[in-house]
Amino acid sequence: MLGIIGGTSLLFSTLPELKREKVNTPFGITELLMGDIVLLMRHQNGIPPHRLNHRANLAALALAGVDQIVAFGSTGSLKHAIIPGSLVIPTDYLSMTDIPSIHDHTIEHVMPEISQDLAKRISALVPAALFGGVYVQTRGPRIETVAEVQALAKIADVVGMTVASEATLACELGMDFCALCTVDNYAHGLGTDVLSFDHILTSSRMYRHRTDEILKLIIQEMK
Repeated sequence: MLGIIGGTSLLFSTLPELKREKVNTPFGITELLMGDIVLLMRHQNGIPPHRLNHRANLAALALAGVDQIVAFGSTGSLKHAIIPGSLVIPTDYLSMTDIPSIHDHTIEHVMPEISQDLAKRISALVPAALFGGVYVQTRGPRIETVAEVQALAKIADVVGMTVASEATLACELGMDFCALCTVDNYAHGLGTDVLSFDHILTSSRMYRHRTDEILKLIIQEMK
């Protein structure tokens, strides 16, 4: 079953008609929108990125029968060539902060990855998106410093606050995972905009019709 994780980029989108259900997991309760697909809005009720219960979210998707996940993520560009308004499908990731695990009581080593097959399928559906590159996760909710951006730009292409945690937990739970990232701005120091959450909301609202069409296409072709 297809699972969609939506973030800020889906806040102004028209979502499919699904039944709202609460799912109990060993890590807490998560609310899902369920039907012929499963949709998780990661920032429901205004939860900031550093307070997200990733373990409960991904466990709930697994318990709902999801076996493949497409995550929409809002990002900042670390490269001048990746302009705001772009779409990026990363093929690898790293994290500058702790990544949660479901393995609290056993030693398990999991090969973390973005599913290349799933990423290629999304790339075929969304040919306008840049395919490839590295997503780096920072803790949030603050924006990265100029010095941090300069360092991160040497090892990654876009920066966000959620996808690395979600991808790793998906691997632990046996679900294929890929991400479709909207580029809302240049990272701090690369552009002239004053970065804030309101800036990201403005970008989400501006591209809501494009996001609507992409979401409908992914659901139509992959459910």
